[in-house]
Amino acid sequence: MTKLKDLKARLLKDPEVRKHYDAMEEEFALIAAVAKARARAGLSQTQLAKRMKTTQSAVARLESGRGKPSTRTLSRFAKATGHRLKISFEPVRGRG
Repeated sequence: MTKLKDLKARLLKDPEVRKHYDAMEEEFALIAAVAKARARAGLSQTQLAKRMKTTQSAVARLESGRGKPSTRTLSRFAKATGHRLKISFEPVRGRG
């Protein structure tokens, strides 16, 4: 059986796959930040959902990256986990 990291490495050798993967970098970073913040807060998805006044399935969708959360949702998430939402713009490498 192929390990996930080995499969990922093999697939990313394809330039077309790499291009699409790189295009999703920000989404992957958001998903990781959301999961890390909930873990740091020590909350289950159900506990977080209650604090956010939403459902556990909505929290699961947020953590899985299905859909694009609004800044309002991210603000509610931040407050519920004891964090502050910070959004920034960074220059793209190679562009002025």
